[in-house]
Amino acid sequence: MIKNRYLLLLCLLFCSKISLAQYVPAWGGGADQQDLSFGFSFSYVSSDLRIVKKPDWRKPFFDAATNKNITDSVNSIGSKSQPGFAIGFLTRYTLTEHFEVRVTPSLVFADRNLSYTYANPDQNQVKQIQTTSVEIPLSFKLKSDRLGDFRAYILGGVKYTKAIGTKKDETNLDPLDKMVKNVGGFSSYEAGLGCDIYFEFFKLSPQIKVSNSFGNILVPENHPFSAPISKLSLHTVMFSLFFE
Repeated sequence: MIKNRYLLLLCLLFCSKISLAQYVPAWGGGADQQDLSFGFSFSYVSSDLRIVKKPDWRKPFFDAATNKNITDSVNSIGSKSQPGFAIGFLTRYTLTEHFEVRVTPSLVFADRNLSYTYANPDQNQVKQIQTTSVEIPLSFKLKSDRLGDFRAYILGGVKYTKAIGTKKDETNLDPLDKMVKNVGGFSSYEAGLGCDIYFEFFKLSPQIKVSNSFGNILVPENHPFSAPISKLSLHTVMFSLFFE
């Protein structure tokens, strides 16, 4: 009986060695076999505005045209995260086995908002900043050794964002109907992490990335919603799926 158990154990060990020897990692469609390769991406975007207020931001807004205050004193100015999405393309060039450079231009559809509360609650407003933009990130990716069909990585870089679409003429609008404007183009720094998962015919790379804009993206104007603000910067979190 004991002899049969030892024989069964030896058979199992022998079979497991054969199965391990026959395991071949997926080649990911050959994406890593060439220095230059291409792909595409789908992304979920969450963005909000970081606000720096002027020292006298609470004071009511005085309208010279009507010669009176048209708002009450301001209690708060804030910005909540807004969802959006992006589609993009990938161009990747391998520098070394563990280091590569990537350009991932994307078309981004995302809203931003600013919420204002006043001493008189009836004046509370939320101002939407509807933005469609083209982003051109330049990133450097540092990869780990490949473990079977998996590889982890971190990346960092910069990107340029350019707003597209027509601008609304607000010349004859009432001051209370005007919108807060952002500059047409600005740069950001970004960092992220992710992993490469290899399948037979393609490579899938889930990735999460955080970016913050450089400088001030506010277009200063003299109306109730722009005047209290000294500086705006854009904070974005992007979760992407890259197919290569």
